[in-house]
Amino acid sequence: MIFIGLTGSISTGKSTVAKMFKEKGCYIIDADTIAHDVYKKGKNAYNKIIQTFGKEILDKNGNIDRKKLGSLVLKDKGKLKKLESIVHPEVEKERNKKIKEITRKNRDAVIIYDVPLLFEKNLQDMFDYTVVVYTDKDTEIRRLMNRDKISQEEAIKKISMQMSIEDKAKMADFVIDNSKDLDYTKKQVEVLLKNIKQKHNERV
Repeated sequence: MIFIGLTGSISTGKSTVAKMFKEKGCYIIDADTIAHDVYKKGKNAYNKIIQTFGKEILDKNGNIDRKKLGSLVLKDKGKLKKLESIVHPEVEKERNKKIKEITRKNRDAVIIYDVPLLFEKNLQDMFDYTVVVYTDKDTEIRRLMNRDKISQEEAIKKISMQMSIEDKAKMADFVIDNSKDLDYTKKQVEVLLKNIKQKHNERV
């Protein structure tokens, strides 16, 4: 198995690149999808979150209202830490379960873990390789404006709240430049995958 951490910044095209890896036969595990799932009714985290933050964070159907919960924890670092201490172990459990399922079917699987806050949360050591999807700042701003239908000022503000894509690129093992057309990106994915497999075979 080869375990690759894939990350980027807001609107650099991480999901697009993840799809390209999937087309090349890689298995994709999406951290955001897992995180959403652990909040659902019947999951361990669901009950713990209600016990910790009260029933006022539920919507009329008894589901956790992520916006209500978000506004509660973002004001208070202590509460945010509490929430993370509930959610992160559950996400980890689910991720490991998915890895086991994949490797049971295919011992030589290339697994891509699509995770937004890879470097912010210092997760790099858990991977064989890390890959950052990069675009230059102007492209990032323009794409975010188009995607979220927001002003340039708002886009710049949103982007500046994250670790800069330049810093992430410096920390990564590999960088995919997604500033140009999709064919250009696709070729980089192909070459990168070939290089990683070759490197991995040399290590083994």
